Amino acid sequence: MSKTDPGNYFEDFRLGQVLVHATPRTVTAGDVALYTAFYGPRFSLFSSDEVARASGLPAAPVDPLIAFHIVFGKTVPDISLNAVANLGYAEGLFLAPVYPGDTLMAESEVIGLKENSNRKTGVVYVRTTGTNQRGERVLSYVRWVMVRKKDAEAEIPEQATPKLADAVAAADLIIPATLDFSKYDYALGGAPHAFEDYAIGERIDHVDGMAIEEAEHAMATRLWQNTAKVHFNQFERAKDPSGRRLVYGGVVISTAKALSFNGLQNAGLILAINGGRHVSPYFAGATVFAWSEVLDKADLGDGVGALRLRLVATKDRPCDDFPGKDEAGVYNEHVILDFDYWAAVPKRG
Repeated sequence: MSKTDPGNYFEDFRLGQVLVHATPRTVTAGDVALYTAFYGPRFSLFSSDEVARASGLPAAPVDPLIAFHIVFGKTVPDISLNAVANLGYAEGLFLAPVYPGDTLMAESEVIGLKENSNRKTGVVYVRTTGTNQRGERVLSYVRWVMVRKKDAEAEIPEQATPKLADAVAAADLIIPATLDFSKYDYALGGAPHAFEDYAIGERIDHVDGMAIEEAEHAMATRLWQNTAKVHFNQFERAKDPSGRRLVYGGVVISTAKALSFNGLQNAGLILAINGGRHVSPYFAGATVFAWSEVLDKADLGDGVGALRLRLVATKDRPCDDFPGKDEAGVYNEHVILDFDYWAAVPKRG
């Protein structure tokens, strides 16, 4: 019996299967520094212990997307090592802040399986939960991924497609227990815009663009211990029509979120992921641009509001005219990400 692990193929998964993922990871200040180096986020709550303390927290938590990437990376060897592509996200909740020194672990349950008509691949749906060293849940999300079959003729005994919520309800959002924006310093945050200043239906062009280089995306993906072959194995990727390695979709999410600072300076704290789709593949070298739309608002009380935001990212296409879908529902050819999330934002009242 081989001591090496080739990863799971589609026919290896079963509905209800629980996967305990290897290699717990202790979050460090180094992770935060590298995250800043790769994506350039400037949200004050994650950049300054003093700003965080003035907001009722013991110190600056890590950006929620750091926790997401670490937990996601744990799942790759078991779920998506043999993936064709990661397809989407839903029902994501950030349940507790994560600080440097916390150790994160991950576990997933297979909640859906659907073989594709070509019988060469299938879609696996999993619900992943990340916990800290105290056994507290820090995040939970559903994702679905297209995975290769090892044997196209293999029969899949039981299949089902889960019914997922269109969005996380505002009533289910969880804010850190001690979070208090009553003394929030808007000047230090970077802009005067509060909850009251955003309107449902408003669109914001984030103006700036950022190219991601080959070395950057490879290092960023290794940082989270994500081992998916499509990101690293150029020998195999040379056989693909593109001939290139795919950039991990999380790199695109974090880049677009960092770009959103220009216009959403005080909305850095992600509370939930309602949905997300990697619309088309992204390859290193292209410049990423982004725009956002305010889909909804919710008053969470105690000086905290929440904005439901749609974040759209493009490659080599500025977003001053908000490219998205046309009247037929077809995406503009330059769109690479459509990401729907809730973010906390301070209220003035």
